[in-house]
Amino acid sequence: MALAENARTRAPAGLGGMGPFLFAAAAMFTAMYSTQAILPELGREFSVAPAQTGLTVSVVIGALAVGAWFWGPLSDRIGRRRSLVLASGALVLPSLGVALAPSFGVLLAMRAAQGLCMPGLLTVGVPYVTEAYAERIGARAMGLYVSALVLGGLVGRVGVALVTAATSWRVALGAVAALPLAATLVMRRSLPPEAPGPPSAGLSRSTLRRLLANRALVAACLTGAALFFSFMGVFSYIDFRLERPPFSLSPAVIGLVFVLWVMGAAGPLAGRLADRHGWRAVALGGLLLCAGGLTLSLVPVLGVVIVGLSLVTLGNFSAVTAAQLGVAGATDRDRGVASAMYFSAYYVAGALGAYVPGLAWQHWHWTGVWAMALGAYAIGLAALIATATLARPCAPSPAPPADSSSSSRTPPACVAGQSSASTGSGATS
Repeated sequence: MALAENARTRAPAGLGGMGPFLFAAAAMFTAMYSTQAILPELGREFSVAPAQTGLTVSVVIGALAVGAWFWGPLSDRIGRRRSLVLASGALVLPSLGVALAPSFGVLLAMRAAQGLCMPGLLTVGVPYVTEAYAERIGARAMGLYVSALVLGGLVGRVGVALVTAATSWRVALGAVAALPLAATLVMRRSLPPEAPGPPSAGLSRSTLRRLLANRALVAACLTGAALFFSFMGVFSYIDFRLERPPFSLSPAVIGLVFVLWVMGAAGPLAGRLADRHGWRAVALGGLLLCAGGLTLSLVPVLGVVIVGLSLVTLGNFSAVTAAQLGVAGATDRDRGVASAMYFSAYYVAGALGAYVPGLAWQHWHWTGVWAMALGAYAIGLAALIATATLARPCAPSPAPPADSSSSSRTPPACVAGQSSASTGSGATS
């Protein structure tokens, strides 16, 4: 906590030197969602059904959950910076392959290859942010990271759709391939190395047992999974609600709902709040905000539904920022493996969230989706409450004299409290 206090007092304005990394993160997320807004065009091009075109998103998510277990442990061995540059470079070729795919099968294969490369930026990004930037600008660094991902997602949806309308889908996806190429060149030149950490034990049964016994890490994983399950469910099936009476909106108007993702700009604020109050408090508040907003969406008034979805989006991205801070802070050893645990749970839950709430919609319409998403939020809340006493933030110590060499020293009482909390949570130093 003393470290976070020091980070706040000396945090530079702006991006704090994160620009090259944030550009690479946004480029990766642009590629991830680049086909979602052009599914009808892909269906016409390859003469496949709408459900089949949706596989261009599903295979990426599935491959990402698998690839996390390669890139996370690899970054523990060869370093975060090298993994980030390697993954960004590797993403270029399959991204070009997507634009040039001669058949739907090749398109899916290239999308899966993209998904296998992406964890080298996404999974490795969480520990890298903590080790390279957190000491300088505090938890705001994680918030900037989440905001960059949100921006990339918007470009992947809206930007690709606009370029496709003006030219063709192949030109649009070819342009997307230029982003990781540029990011690779920028990172090779400007990306700072992470701070050295303790040696990694590598991916092994003992490592997994130790991390699975880390209650704080498990709580962060469950929170992230609950958030993404519900978020995918809500935004996958809100279209069906809004196209029916009493709303009866056109597909073009419904598509504007994605503009609400600009709420991801709240990530840095969520990081600052986590600096002051702890990641659990911010995640708890985000989950409650999501639950309240989702309940508002039950009201059959368009303005109220939009307000509700805005609250869901704001709460989701704030709580995701907090959960990722929880993953990074749960252990200072084998953070790559810990991040792999988080993102595999996160994306498996997201894949389920894109399908299972649809079954609830078929039987109970939006009320069924609401109940299922609310149940997921309840799981996240229970996980946070169960671990709330593991690590309580300490009050910052009084400012030391200017000539003191112990400006970042934690007060003795806090040291004792943090020690017991780490023991209770299974964190390893």
